[in-house]
Amino acid sequence: MTCCDPTPAKAHDLGRRVNAEDKRLINCRAVDVNQLCPIKYKWAWEHYMNGCANHWMPTEVSMQKDIDQWKSKLFTPDERRVVMRNLGFFSTGESLVGNNIVLAIFKHVPNPECRQYLLRQAFEEAIHTHTFQYVCESMNLDQREIFNMYHEVDAIAGKDQFVMSLTADVMQPDFSTEGPENIRKFLKNLIGFYVVMEGIFFYSGFVMILSFHRRNQLTGIGEQFQYIMRDESIHMNFGIDLINGIKAENPEVWREDFKAEIIAMIDEAVGYEIRYAKDCLPNGVLGLNALLFDDYVRYIADRRLERIGIARQYHTKNPFPWMSETIDLAKEKNFFETRVTEYQGSSALEW
Repeated sequence: MTCCDPTPAKAHDLGRRVNAEDKRLINCRAVDVNQLCPIKYKWAWEHYMNGCANHWMPTEVSMQKDIDQWKSKLFTPDERRVVMRNLGFFSTGESLVGNNIVLAIFKHVPNPECRQYLLRQAFEEAIHTHTFQYVCESMNLDQREIFNMYHEVDAIAGKDQFVMSLTADVMQPDFSTEGPENIRKFLKNLIGFYVVMEGIFFYSGFVMILSFHRRNQLTGIGEQFQYIMRDESIHMNFGIDLINGIKAENPEVWREDFKAEIIAMIDEAVGYEIRYAKDCLPNGVLGLNALLFDDYVRYIADRRLERIGIARQYHTKNPFPWMSETIDLAKEKNFFETRVTEYQGSSALEW
């Protein structure tokens, strides 16, 4: 029995060797164990190792300066709105990604090295959700208000509902990736979460929060967002490699009409993100305004489309070139150089 044999594993099959050429990304049922070696998709293993090298925990970041600044009159109501809206979106967005990994993607991607990375990513999504709880508790924010924004703030609810709609088919108990139509449904799910959610929706929030950090404000939150952004760049790169790998192994699914469907889906997502930016920045703060985000969202959407083999659609310029520098610095930065050696848990911080 090979890795791609659709029949269930039997006791006498467990001694058979699995060769790298037997492995496929989908429609390949592995035997009972997650048999990593021989590794076929070295990119998946590299993403896993990069994720391990980036390990961090939110409680290792001091929040005392953030608390002192938040208690002061340093921030205007519009600036506080930006912070609260971003915490509201990220607190639920990260959990949606984690649920999709555990309940949908892991089931339908049996390749061992990909599953190894997915297990790592699921843990990182838990760390990110933990981050927003830690920030809320540290700064004495109303946790119910923030974690319930996906119900009460239309601009956040729209984004979350859009992404969840892409999961509906894949979440069905009888769904399988057998056949071109089902593979296309699965690809839409992957593109919705790795390209849209993690590659587009998260990046507007990164710009907003890191704009405070650039001014030496809310440095604890900013540092945690830098680590999250570093994680998310690896998540996105893994997802794009997975999408392109499935396309390469199933070329019949990547038809022109399907690519047009993906372009329309991305365009709809761009609309949701621009509405979110307008909701966060009704008056503009920190040199940011909704018009700049209109260009930025379209700019990063073009970059994501190109990564999955689709031509650019918007041709806008990047209004925030410093973001590229921030991403590069985050990759280069040694976490332990800035890590506090005697940090306090949020319950011990002085509010």
